[in-house]
Amino acid sequence: MAEEAARAARRADEAFMKEAVRQAKKAAAIGDVPIGCVIVKEGRIISRGYNRRNADKTVLSHAEITAIKRACKKEGDWRLEDCTLYVTLEPCPMCAGAIVQARIPRVVIGSMNAKAGCAGSVLNILKEPGFNHQVKVETGILGEECSCLMTDFFKELRRG
Repeated sequence: MAEEAARAARRADEAFMKEAVRQAKKAAAIGDVPIGCVIVKEGRIISRGYNRRNADKTVLSHAEITAIKRACKKEGDWRLEDCTLYVTLEPCPMCAGAIVQARIPRVVIGSMNAKAGCAGSVLNILKEPGFNHQVKVETGILGEECSCLMTDFFKELRRG
């Protein structure tokens, strides 16, 4: 029974990450780095976001920030304590800080970011014991697909 439940949870994580990948592809379509995010509550997506830094000309237009803002508005609260955030690339310091501040209990990450990731790669803001909130982190869900999005985007950019 436990194995069956674990397989079902994994399938759900993969399905929600596929939606985050769809969001990332929207970012790529407008020339932005392909990062996508969805926030899920009670088995339903309540918000989506994708990277729009170049399109919006602001550092604040990260996929996670957009999705968090939309989820807070929908929920009518800054606390997202019953939610899971799915993101195609490990959060940066700003996004990891927003996740902690929003009290999101679980984050599912597609691929890690060795240069700027703050869920264990460079720093681990999501599990910082000095903060009043730590996040359960799951990594590698559709990891190869998420990683290829980034690799292909930057190869194309260099070719361009």
